[in-house]
Amino acid sequence: MQEISEITEIKDLLDFEAARINNTNFIADDPVQFPRRFSRLEDIEIVALLSSAIAWGNRKMICRDAEKILSIMGDAPADYVRDGAFESLDPDINLHRTFFVRNFQHLLRGLKEIYRRYPSLDAFSSAVGAGETEAPAWHLAAAINAVMADANNGILDSRALPQNLKTTALKRLNMALRWLVRDDGIVDMGVWKSIPKSKLFIPLDVHVGNTARELGLITRKANDRITTELLTSTLRRWRPDDPAIYDYALFGIGINARNSAN
Repeated sequence: MQEISEITEIKDLLDFEAARINNTNFIADDPVQFPRRFSRLEDIEIVALLSSAIAWGNRKMICRDAEKILSIMGDAPADYVRDGAFESLDPDINLHRTFFVRNFQHLLRGLKEIYRRYPSLDAFSSAVGAGETEAPAWHLAAAINAVMADANNGILDSRALPQNLKTTALKRLNMALRWLVRDDGIVDMGVWKSIPKSKLFIPLDVHVGNTARELGLITRKANDRITTELLTSTLRRWRPDDPAIYDYALFGIGINARNSAN
């Protein structure tokens, strides 16, 4: 069991790193830059979902490929989705690693249906009660998946959005929600009202998980939903109003460790 002094030291480290990394200099090298280019809520939401959907692998590659996707959509992503312009694309074109135009089309068909029914994805999130649940990201993913399946003749696509919601950490959607919900006006945009930031979860990937284990915040080896819940629960004790702020700290500590190792 960790001593009180050690716990205090870890909290102080996390608070320091969160403040250091959560600044506007972070934006230029991160996929958050893409939704930040837009002012209309629908455009921000769509670009946030797409940029996070391909957010695995090298950050430079992610940003390069997000730029590619934006160029396909032009300067009005919501209009592009509503017009169904994506249907004319070759489904075999590769957009990012194992994410192809067919996956892009699958996701946009679902979004087109959502925007046919609701003025925004935030309004859809509110309608399905995501913010009223203990696990908003997973609840919202299930609701989006249901619409996507209907819009794609019952076909499911885990590249568009994970299907294994009982086990997945939902790293990419949790990251998109951090962008959309957190409202400190620095990096994250805070344009959503349907989910309180107190209910956000840490976007758990390999690097964040390894850093959290090194700090003794978690012990489970799997980077799955249970570990995401355990880690966020620990961090929520220190910042019950805003646990996802510590995503910046864990990212920053991990980057420092990797740079030192190199």
